[in-house]
Amino acid sequence: MTNPGSAHVEVSGLTMAYGGFVVQRDLDFTIGRGDIFVIMGGSGCGKSTLLRHLVGLQQPAAGDIRYSGTSFLQASPEQRAHLLQRFGVMYQQGALWSSMTLAENVALALEQYTSLSPAEIRELASFKLALVGLAGFEDYYPSEISGGMQKRAGLARAMALDPEILFFDEPSAGLDPISSRRLDELIVELRESLGATIVIVTHELPSIFTIGTNGIFMDAERRTIVASGNPRQLRTECEDPKVREFLTRGEQS
Repeated sequence: MTNPGSAHVEVSGLTMAYGGFVVQRDLDFTIGRGDIFVIMGGSGCGKSTLLRHLVGLQQPAAGDIRYSGTSFLQASPEQRAHLLQRFGVMYQQGALWSSMTLAENVALALEQYTSLSPAEIRELASFKLALVGLAGFEDYYPSEISGGMQKRAGLARAMALDPEILFFDEPSAGLDPISSRRLDELIVELRESLGATIVIVTHELPSIFTIGTNGIFMDAERRTIVASGNPRQLRTECEDPKVREFLTRGEQS
């Protein structure tokens, strides 16, 4: 599925800042089509900030982000809107609307961005929920299901418009090991079936090594990328002590 010769996302010279405070500078990396790309680093290095830049929620201080060769930052409003419809985003806590059923949550984007009939939208929402193992839960509210199920419902909503790229912010946060492993398996299955590129912010080593095909490691002190590549290879081959410590933590215990 991964095709290193086909760049889906190209980030060049990206600098992220809040006013005069630089979070990360001179970020250069490429996400291949079909990658499960992991954004790694210690707390406070700017992982979630980078994700917000990639989906257009924050503007960079410098640099460019290109999707399939098209500059996201230099695109016209119409071009940017078209690019955004190719993204799916799953936030840390699922970010479901508590007053809506699971089917209504998934249907929201379909109602706004398609001309499908209500019956067709309902059928497609049920299909998306079935893909993540939630068939029969269409009329449940988020408060009526477990945390792991909420995460899966958030994933179903992220997939509503059949996105080319899925962005996940700490998808396994707060889950028990079994639920986390099942979510990892689901992410890989969806990548295979949908042909999507997946970008994940996570600090969970089991997820990083199980599903990550490529990635970057950002350092908070140096404020830039200090390593990139397949996480399993970085664990054994990277010479940077911070990267080794991050990727081997817990192995001595």
